[in-house]
Amino acid sequence: MDEKRRIIFGNGNIITLGENNRYVEKGAIYAEDGIIKDIDADRELRNRYPDAEYEDLRGMLILPGNVMAHTHLYSAFARGMGLKDEAPSNFVEILERLWWRLDKVLTAEDNYFSGMAGLIQCIKYGTTTIIDHHASPGSIEDSLDWLSKAVLESGIRASLCYEVTDRGGMEERDKGIEENVRFLKKCRDYHNSYLRGAFGIHASFTVSDETLIKCLEAAKEFNAIFHLHVEEDLADRLDSEKKYGMPVLARLKKLGLTQLPILAIHCVHLAEEEFKILQEEDILVVHNPQSNMNNAVGVAQVERILNQGTVLGLGTDGMTADLFQEIKVLPLLHKIHSRDPRTYSFDNLYKTIYINNSRIAGRFWTEAGLGYLEPGAYCDFIGLNYSSPTPVSANNILGHIIFGINSSMVDTTVVNAQTLMKKRNLLHIDEEKIMFRCRKLAEEMWKRF
Repeated sequence: MDEKRRIIFGNGNIITLGENNRYVEKGAIYAEDGIIKDIDADRELRNRYPDAEYEDLRGMLILPGNVMAHTHLYSAFARGMGLKDEAPSNFVEILERLWWRLDKVLTAEDNYFSGMAGLIQCIKYGTTTIIDHHASPGSIEDSLDWLSKAVLESGIRASLCYEVTDRGGMEERDKGIEENVRFLKKCRDYHNSYLRGAFGIHASFTVSDETLIKCLEAAKEFNAIFHLHVEEDLADRLDSEKKYGMPVLARLKKLGLTQLPILAIHCVHLAEEEFKILQEEDILVVHNPQSNMNNAVGVAQVERILNQGTVLGLGTDGMTADLFQEIKVLPLLHKIHSRDPRTYSFDNLYKTIYINNSRIAGRFWTEAGLGYLEPGAYCDFIGLNYSSPTPVSANNILGHIIFGINSSMVDTTVVNAQTLMKKRNLLHIDEEKIMFRCRKLAEEMWKRF
């Protein structure tokens, strides 16, 4: 896609979000080479940059594209699939009877098309940046290339990694490490603004000390971010305490993994000492409320994590590409759990989504900002057809997002100043053709499952 553009996106009502949230009525965004250079009233920018291309936003509400801090694109073909065993009664059984059977039978073509399915949903739901965690033990080599092919064709931004685990044996483990290293080298050597790499690890209870040390040695060259699940279920912490005499984060620290940045997913069952480790080691945390509810694993102490100054963001764990839906569920879970309507205030909600998700993305994309609209940020935004019965402003936008806005209102999606969707029509992707192939592949995968 052509990034060498000087373009004004005008005639929109802009909410910038981020640290310096403001409202620009009848505003415009001027971008050069995919980066925002100016935001002002439409008339002002058209006078200031008379030679720039102009795209009319038709009076829509303009928000930054949503940043999803954790997802699993490979889960797309699980939708509607029946299990072949009794219904799981706990989290480990969910892994054994669903996800560890599904990921084993994914092919290279499945990786590409399930990725495309998820990325199409991202575009349609207003998600423009994702941090993905991939597993396909039956097709490890080049699996991240198949996913990155889908990412580049879709036009959104993604951080990709491969899930290292011992559960398939040492040969599979080593291939997983090699895939992370290969892709990190590729991202370093063929730098572009769409793709980033991380170093994926499944979870403490499926990796030995030897494996974690191998991962650390491999990741050091790149100063890579470790992307792994931490104490999603109590079984993970109990396993670590039984085998190693300490909870998961203490184990990671002892082995030296906290020398590198860590993106810790879930953190539902932290031991008391681990809250301090989050602070001391500057560990990033991602909360996935709908997934935690669906898997019945418990409720993370996210407000405690937030209030101690740890960067805690929001993901979906592959359940959906719709971050607006996840945003609505987040406070509801914690309000009903505490039986106190003051739980998870708008301030903490805003911090989680529109400050911390941007900060997490900023650990991967260091050249320009994401998740807010300001000069120096990437020109990634969405336009919504939102007709509100009440005034909309920078001060009350969260109330509209929780109680009014939904993903079906996303009309236009722009990434890197390139319009990916307009009037709900994808401009660069044949959605019907891709989804037709997805259905065929999913049906074949279900037979192998």
